[in-house]
Amino acid sequence: MTTGSAGDDVSTVEVREAYTERAEEYISLLGSVADMHELDRALISRWAGRLDGPVLDAGCGPGHWADHLLRLGNDVEGVDLVPAFVARARERFPEVPFRVATFDDLGVADAELGGVLAWYSLIHLEPARVPAALEEFARCLRPGGSLLLGFFDGARLEPFPHKVVTAYFWPPAEMTERLEAAGFTVEEVHTRAEAGSRPLAAIVARRNDAGHETPTARRGPLRHRRARERA
Repeated sequence: MTTGSAGDDVSTVEVREAYTERAEEYISLLGSVADMHELDRALISRWAGRLDGPVLDAGCGPGHWADHLLRLGNDVEGVDLVPAFVARARERFPEVPFRVATFDDLGVADAELGGVLAWYSLIHLEPARVPAALEEFARCLRPGGSLLLGFFDGARLEPFPHKVVTAYFWPPAEMTERLEAAGFTVEEVHTRAEAGSRPLAAIVARRNDAGHETPTARRGPLRHRRARERA
């Protein structure tokens, strides 16, 4: 559920430690796809069925969505900032490769992926660091590849006291602007508000075709495949 940046700034350390302390509690409450909202299951399943190429669950938490994607027939790998989540994900879902990674280096070669799922994994990232994370997603996706991003919907971009550690509300229009600047075209925007819960949002965005080069683009070996072979 969490993937920060490589530098151990205070925020990254806080997020890693906060989720490490509550990993088992999190898994017991939110570690099963069966316990997720039916609309979330339907959206992710529909999105996954349209993908062409490998999928990365970025901020996979305890691995349940990565396992769901595998069962839908996708070639999937999960990464997370929290080693405790990665260890438990490997135990619970041994058919899926999992590893520790951060948003500023997902360990994937340029244009290798057909899809990236970032399901509430950006919620703790300071707004100033979100554009770099989106650019890393764009770097990893092939032209035409798809990103599914889940986050908390808000009238204003502002922090709030999440149960684990500070998180942020994002207006979908502002997240759309960041995505477009990172090289995406937004295709779908979904919002949901239910009594007793924070408003939620999800965006499906397509990686633009050749002609938009992200500032962080870099060439490298197929580390994604090598990670699979080592798993």
